[in-house]
Amino acid sequence: MRLPDERGVTAGGGIPLDLSLPRASFVSEAEFLREREAVLFAGWFCVGRAEVLAAPGDYLTADVAGESVVIVRGEDGGLRGFYNVCRHRGSRLVPPEEGEPGPACSAAAPGRSGCFAGSIRCPYHAWTYGMDGTLRSAPFLPDLRNHRAALSLHPVDVDSWGGFVFARLEPGSGPPLAEALGEMPGRVAGYGLGGLRTGARLRYEVAANWKVVLENYNECYHCGPVHPELCELVPEFARTGGEVDWEAGVPHRDGAYTFTSTGTTARLPFPGLSEAERTRHFGELVLPNLMISLSADHLAAFTVWPRAAGRTTVVCDFLFHPAEMARPGFDPGDAVTFWDLVNRQDWLICERVQDGMTSRRFTVGYLAPMEQPSADVGRYVAARLASRRGAAPPGVRSEE
Repeated sequence: MRLPDERGVTAGGGIPLDLSLPRASFVSEAEFLREREAVLFAGWFCVGRAEVLAAPGDYLTADVAGESVVIVRGEDGGLRGFYNVCRHRGSRLVPPEEGEPGPACSAAAPGRSGCFAGSIRCPYHAWTYGMDGTLRSAPFLPDLRNHRAALSLHPVDVDSWGGFVFARLEPGSGPPLAEALGEMPGRVAGYGLGGLRTGARLRYEVAANWKVVLENYNECYHCGPVHPELCELVPEFARTGGEVDWEAGVPHRDGAYTFTSTGTTARLPFPGLSEAERTRHFGELVLPNLMISLSADHLAAFTVWPRAAGRTTVVCDFLFHPAEMARPGFDPGDAVTFWDLVNRQDWLICERVQDGMTSRRFTVGYLAPMEQPSADVGRYVAARLASRRGAAPPGVRSEE
């Protein structure tokens, strides 16, 4: 993928590096709105963990780039999702300011979680819906009984994998989740993601575009300058200039095998891991908004929540085996403390990148060979923008 500058002339000047998405893709609110429709609403967006949807009636709400959705466990045990909008007058069915969040909220997506008592009842005029979204009753309006299906809640596609719940706000707008995930589930099957549970959470507000966060995660060219502690734990990040064989996993320093300050932990490794998985670090990016870092004893699962062109919420959930969580003295602090240090270093450099890209002199960036995984983010976004319009979006020319 090559990208011309804003004057329509191919940028690069013969420099042997690929180009990033153009400046507008990161700083323009108009571009952010385009991406909302074509990328974020049309893709499988990770909204949380299924563990908070254990029983019929359990729900969570999620704000997907400004659109609120409700995911609920149906009476038949299946997951369903709806826009958080009553069909009568548009009231929020689950207002964010109403009441206190339930005890499971610490493991839910940004939003609320709780349990519906047999139905979904609008707080405004008490229109009531079943767990399948069908209108059940509307006070003093008996004639609406014949129009219940037509007044059902607006649906969203919902599916799950590995204990993660995904929603697609434009139903049927692309392939099923299994196809979208591709071969990735097979690569991480040994970790038993579906059986893991959330043991800790960190939440960050980052003054950077959501794609800056994803691109930063997907390369380690920056690790030497930005992450001295991480490079001490994983010397290969500094020695190779960030060109890492992620498929084979990244070895730790001698005697280390996990992402903590010591490289060790009292927690046992996940059962069923291969030798490489017990000693090396792996990572996966599930576009558009899930980043998974896999250690032998814990996972750091990042969900990225775009808010505006230059504003993103990042939630980092720490997943552990329930048997380890049940052991006396379970303490996730060794992993949480180390990750918090690395995360804050990442968000600070992302914010500096975002601030620099607002300069009138910045038109496009360059991608070194070891940053090719970062280029995947731009290709993903550009392809979906092009698909929505039926042609390449402004500023993008595909070179196959």
